[in-house]
Amino acid sequence: MKLGVFDPVFGSLTLEEMLDKIAAAGLNAVEIGSGGNPGNAHCPTDELLASESARKEYLEQFTKRGIMISAFSCHNNPISPDKEEAREGDEILRKSIKLASLMGVKVVNTFSGTAGDSDEAKAPNWPVTPWPTVYSDIKTWQWEYKLIPYWKEIGKLAEEHGVKIGIELHGGFLCHTPYTILKLREATCDAIGANLDPSHLWWQGIDPVGAIKILGKAGAIHHFHAKDTYLDQDNINMYGLTDMQPYGDVQTRAWTFRSVGCGHSISEWSDIMSALRTYGYDYVVSIEHEDPLMTVDEGFHRAVTNLQSILIRDQPQGMWWA
Repeated sequence: MKLGVFDPVFGSLTLEEMLDKIAAAGLNAVEIGSGGNPGNAHCPTDELLASESARKEYLEQFTKRGIMISAFSCHNNPISPDKEEAREGDEILRKSIKLASLMGVKVVNTFSGTAGDSDEAKAPNWPVTPWPTVYSDIKTWQWEYKLIPYWKEIGKLAEEHGVKIGIELHGGFLCHTPYTILKLREATCDAIGANLDPSHLWWQGIDPVGAIKILGKAGAIHHFHAKDTYLDQDNINMYGLTDMQPYGDVQTRAWTFRSVGCGHSISEWSDIMSALRTYGYDYVVSIEHEDPLMTVDEGFHRAVTNLQSILIRDQPQGMWWA
């Protein structure tokens, strides 16, 4: 496995400054925002699509530092009932797939999206309870008429371009659990899989090691985000795990994103790395820093230090002792 970072955290730096910084930290991969929610501070997507020479010059900045691009990421809502939001999400996703293919990048990361409750809806609707039964009806309609048809088309496009789609299992979107991503994958194609981020699993009550076993057996882990979550049981008792308070209200929030090792022990993170290796994942562990208690540099370096000590880099050479 390789250690990398998701680049929006260094959005104030130039591409060269960002690459120098992560190379100095001992990383050998970077996940690049190509548009949508993470922005594209280090990726002139349209310029790169238009020019082979621009793509060559761009890639040279990475290769001369020994750094690979693990994925292009364009998190958005391509099935939003807001037609402009859906158009923008679909457009950047298609561009990112094409760009990844042209530049030899294996994965494009995104969200599954969330539809409304009907064709007349004005905002997304995320049903998470089966009763009252109207929510079950909405979910069925969303999957049958919006989610599956859209991802069948995108999955085919990804296959044609030799690219995998890593859907982040994130609350607020229709694919947010191992079950939902496997259900979508079964209805579409194997190009569709997970960009697995433990931070979103913990607050849903899902054990990341268990999720890795489920998804790894299916060959459905296409990319991996390294981000932690602190669960505050006293605040959970008050607000529940579906806490709607702003992320900045750390004192009262039920859960808060943290740098790796600040929400769960290094032992638990070591178990996660071991599970990834056991169940066939041998790609990039991409640090995503969204810790409200730490500066960018402190949170980034804390994650690097903790992950460097437990990352399993090399393939085993056989059981020489037995």
